[in-house]
Amino acid sequence: MKKLLYLASLCLFSLQVLAQTDLQNPLPMDPQVKVGQLANGLRYYIRHNEEPKNRAQLRLVVHAGSVLETEDELGLAHFLEHMQFNGTKNFPKNELVDFLQKAGLKFGADLNAYTGFDETVYMLPVPTDTLDKFEKFFLVLSDWANKASLDHEEIDKERGVVLEESRLGKGAQSRIRDQLIPAVLAGSQYAHRLPIGTDENLKNFDYSSIENFHKKWYRPDLEAIVAVGDFDVKMVEGFIQKYFASIPAGSKSPERTEYKIPIVDSTNAVVITDKEQPYTLVQVYNKVPQLLEKTGADRLRQTAYSLFNTMMSTRLQELLQKADPPFQFGLSNYGGFLGDVNALTVLAVAKDNNIERALKAVMDENQRAEQFGFTQSELDRAKNQYMSGLEKQFNEKDKTNSQAFVSELTSCFLDNVPMTSIEFDLDFAKKHLNEISLSEINALVKELFKSQSRTVVLLAPESAKAQLPSEKQLIAWVNDKNTEITAYVDDAANEPLMKEEPKAGKVLSTKHIEALGISALSLSNGIKVVLKPTDFKNDEILINATSKGGSNLYEDNAYDDASVSSVIAQVSGLGNFSNIQLLKYLSDKISRVSVYVGENTEGLSASSAAKDLETTFQQIHLRFTTHRFDNEAVTGFLNNQKDAVRALNATPTPEKVFNDTLQLVMGNYSYRAEPISVARIEGINPEKALHLYADRFADANDFIFTIVGSFEEKEIIPLIEKYIASLPVKDSEENYVIRPNNPPTGQIEKTVHKGSEDKASVVLNFTGTYDGSKAEKLQINAVANILGLKLIEKLREEESGVYSPRVVSNVEEFPEARYVVTVRFACAPANVDKLIGITMQEIEKIKKQGAEESDIEKYVAEEKLDIQEALKTNRFWSNTLSVYTLNEENLDYLLKLEEHLNQISVKSTQKAAESYLSGKNLIKAVLLPE
Repeated sequence: MKKLLYLASLCLFSLQVLAQTDLQNPLPMDPQVKVGQLANGLRYYIRHNEEPKNRAQLRLVVHAGSVLETEDELGLAHFLEHMQFNGTKNFPKNELVDFLQKAGLKFGADLNAYTGFDETVYMLPVPTDTLDKFEKFFLVLSDWANKASLDHEEIDKERGVVLEESRLGKGAQSRIRDQLIPAVLAGSQYAHRLPIGTDENLKNFDYSSIENFHKKWYRPDLEAIVAVGDFDVKMVEGFIQKYFASIPAGSKSPERTEYKIPIVDSTNAVVITDKEQPYTLVQVYNKVPQLLEKTGADRLRQTAYSLFNTMMSTRLQELLQKADPPFQFGLSNYGGFLGDVNALTVLAVAKDNNIERALKAVMDENQRAEQFGFTQSELDRAKNQYMSGLEKQFNEKDKTNSQAFVSELTSCFLDNVPMTSIEFDLDFAKKHLNEISLSEINALVKELFKSQSRTVVLLAPESAKAQLPSEKQLIAWVNDKNTEITAYVDDAANEPLMKEEPKAGKVLSTKHIEALGISALSLSNGIKVVLKPTDFKNDEILINATSKGGSNLYEDNAYDDASVSSVIAQVSGLGNFSNIQLLKYLSDKISRVSVYVGENTEGLSASSAAKDLETTFQQIHLRFTTHRFDNEAVTGFLNNQKDAVRALNATPTPEKVFNDTLQLVMGNYSYRAEPISVARIEGINPEKALHLYADRFADANDFIFTIVGSFEEKEIIPLIEKYIASLPVKDSEENYVIRPNNPPTGQIEKTVHKGSEDKASVVLNFTGTYDGSKAEKLQINAVANILGLKLIEKLREEESGVYSPRVVSNVEEFPEARYVVTVRFACAPANVDKLIGITMQEIEKIKKQGAEESDIEKYVAEEKLDIQEALKTNRFWSNTLSVYTLNEENLDYLLKLEEHLNQISVKSTQKAAESYLSGKNLIKAVLLPE
């Protein structure tokens, strides 16, 4: 026995040593990632991934951003990013954008880049089904890496575009930012290196300045190629060798400085007010050294922080369920910050400008966690939630979108850390998660709160300046300890979601539509269910239920009650569970159900993993059959809504005033188009609202259910019979109700004067009716999108008058066949009339001549890529089948979505522009400074 005990203890000791050794080992790179480095220093990360099929995500990552700029280079890292699209060695002038658009990439949405403090990243989501074209994308990346033209004429044209981007960001937020950043990042280079730079330098920098910045920092030892997608890894590695190996190493280049953010043992505060700041917000940044995940020990510590964030978030959510919540919103979260620093960020949006109460409420929760720790039940739930998320990722390991991998690999290069595989992640958690004991995480919390490198920031309306606390007072509140604080009590329900099972119904008949892979079920209670099993995801099931009706069924005196009814139902909880108890019960489950009452429809949407599917069906059943009312939670919700609206209306931003005006005009000044007010919220009767919710969901017979995803019909039908076929029905039949709040006819002009910044916003809304056919809907969308391409070319590239013009079409078939084509852009006030004139000229050209063949080619290429990807997603089929089946539309149209694009021609766009962009019904709205 002694020998056995000795051997057992020796084994236990060996396992402990092994575990400790395991934690000290470097984390392994995902073995599916090919990592390499060329002789010139350029690194690359390549991973084969087949989601989505025939697509790849490509990145050029440059480890150089605005923090490296000298005083005469302010804004040039970002300006250089712009210039990369204005000509390179192999793609002069606009040839690069033209090539990429014809390949199906949308300018802004797909074809894009960003500049940060420390990095510049160029993004190409591309098709891989044509080898020659796919290879050419690497030529694009190599030009971006080293061969920008930096043509002087193009630089001068781009000055206007970047200045318009700068103008677009001006206002309360930029004025606040310019005071906040130096306070939070005091003593660091980051405090004075915002990527946008200064307008003065953007207007006046010498050509040599940007050329020198490019030469200094765009070099292979500071660059990486990240490629993830449906391709052969060796082939891509060959492309990288071919296009990047010849780039010179730049032996005389300066060393890249790694700038630090000082962590000092002191607390400073700053009070910032602005005449356009609508709400009062206080933030506390506790800065700590950055934690990078390089070893197992790092991973375990980061996991503990993640558990802390989960538990703190739940505690703060609970406070919002009170009848008088202490804040509008509260946050206490540990995570990445900037540079070499992480931070524990505490944030509170004050109610009624009661800053002390809001701040102390969040600080008290931090103190409660520090003083009494978390409870075992909280930690267990957080661990279960963590594991549930990992298991979900593992189940989808071969269906994970390339976007997720490419983002993480970008960080691998910038932070010099590995990207572990999901297999490793799950195995690591199974081995080590339970090593995070309650005592250990509570000790970690105490350590986290020890940091005294703090900055307190108060943002408030200028009108409240006289009542605001001083910086000294803010620091005192943060340092103040609540002597009356008590331990947290975990209010979690310890019972099943449903105590009694419903009496199951039956599937009476099934109709299969083989071409679409769907089945239409008729249930014994009259409900119709449409099923589409897919293999797009391994463990994703989406459920929609939709019915005609909505808030339009009710007169104006009940409209507000109806509009808020679904929110009242949700904040009240479900069945016997309060909302907080429900959130805790669902915390370790992949099961989400939300309900809504819209203007024309009501319904629910749900998502679920297979293991939690019955829980999801139970929630759906209870949403129809139980109507819990939690007076305290509802009162708290409405009180917070009133306070938020009161703050927004007391200090309205120029954008709010403009959008409210436009909303009123577009809604023909009807009651339903009026901006929400405190008086309207005070007029809401919560019990009546819940009654209206119950009325909308009382008869399940007129709901169409659609279920799409990774399930077998034979396995899901018993759940349908049990939870859907058992729902109560009344055999009532409802239809859409049309209210007189459509846009007015004729030509209407509205000018709003608000704000002090020298900037304007322009909205042109072309409105009207059409015949409701799919063919005409296609043409309206096509001509709107093609107009968008022309305005980028004319307003941005040629005139340098705007940063990002947008043309959006909203085409509805039901309840009425109506359309709105919206042209929107921001610019200098002095250029409003000129740019509107150019816009109307481009519309006239399409009306007279039709769209250019090259623009039609670009639009069709973009749409085909979008359609191909959409058809392989559960979300597309879930949403589309819901609409089609509710309105009894012909599903055959979905079989030839790409073929329908062949209907777009020069002649069809000319006819569509004549009909839908005639200008007979045109609402022109302009926002100008006061």
